[in-house]
Amino acid sequence: MTDTHGQHAPVVRSLRAMPVWPLAATLAVQTLATAALFSVPTAAPEIARDLNVPGPLVGVFVSVVYSVGIVSALLSPGFIWRYGAVRVSQAVLLSVVGMLAVAAGGGTVATLGLAAVTLGLGYGATAPASTHLLVPQTPRAVFNLVMSVRQIGVPLGGVLGALVVPPLTLALGWRFALLVQAGPVLVLLAVMELPRRGWDSARDPTRPVLSGALLEPFRLLRQNRRLRALSLACFFYSGVQLCFIAFMTVQLTTVAGFGLIDAGHALAAYQIAGAVSRPIWGWMADRILSPSRTLALLGLGMAGACVAAGLFAPGWPKAPILIVGVLAGATASGYTGVAYAQYARLGGARRTEATGLGTAAMFSGVMLIPSAFGVAVARLGDYTPPYAVLALAAAVSAALLWLQSGEGRGEA
Repeated sequence: MTDTHGQHAPVVRSLRAMPVWPLAATLAVQTLATAALFSVPTAAPEIARDLNVPGPLVGVFVSVVYSVGIVSALLSPGFIWRYGAVRVSQAVLLSVVGMLAVAAGGGTVATLGLAAVTLGLGYGATAPASTHLLVPQTPRAVFNLVMSVRQIGVPLGGVLGALVVPPLTLALGWRFALLVQAGPVLVLLAVMELPRRGWDSARDPTRPVLSGALLEPFRLLRQNRRLRALSLACFFYSGVQLCFIAFMTVQLTTVAGFGLIDAGHALAAYQIAGAVSRPIWGWMADRILSPSRTLALLGLGMAGACVAAGLFAPGWPKAPILIVGVLAGATASGYTGVAYAQYARLGGARRTEATGLGTAAMFSGVMLIPSAFGVAVARLGDYTPPYAVLALAAAVSAALLWLQSGEGRGEA
């Protein structure tokens, strides 16, 4: 008879050894930073009305944050090695407070731009700092699961901002809706000081912070072909993710004949699936498939979702569209935790630099691909060809990941 208790004992021990408090801290940092990021576009109509500027101009806020975030992601590893992951995470929280104060205190588009730059300087460091803190404390048997749970902070922050900001904006104004978020951020910053010395005990005070920092990711790309394949995949996967978020509601209301509420339900299904699926894919990458093959299957899934979305037309019932939304969310939004875990694994001793590379690749996809997608839709007047291109890019990326994957769960 098989001793199932003996088979599962190592996993149970690994679950019990999970770094619960570091995971909770990094999850909280990601959640609050993301909530602040999406608060400005959420309140954009009121901000635009108050400042007497076009609404889309306020929407550029997120693009500026991601643009600056690419640079901060690449530069952050040196600061993390020298000052510690907790100290850098506290700096991220300070950038959040700074953004909220500048945005709420200013009264011009220029101050909103300055607020976006302020947040971007910290936002790119969230994943590298979290990885640096979690990797040494996480058992290998639950490594992908832990990294995936941390990534729940992104959709959780988005949902938090969407729930809190609109009612506060309508009741007390957009400035108050931004400033009130500084309270929990400052509390978290203070609480993280308690374990900082212990959690940052391995930092190197003599480490240069900027020497060759921007070149290090390119060295990693040159030296490791699997990192090249992973970065290409993350670039396209993140672009697909944002295309669904940015265009699903518009497409369903203008092409498929949906009302705004039904279109919102489809987008909600996408977001919920993205959050719920992340730990599931993390568990799968730990227990069933190698991380690369898990990411490859997710790429094929999002390619299928792109093909289906490109076929949306009047007469499509609500149920199939919701199913497409769930598939898209579970794949295009659900992959990030496993991806960051794989960056850390492939980076080895330079895991923090590799994670910074991953953040830069994802942010680049977020910046470039939705813009190109929007231009293509506007010129063609049709969603089908742009979605077909996205499907092809995701499928090719998935094939490269599969071909370069290791065998089984022992992927190095």
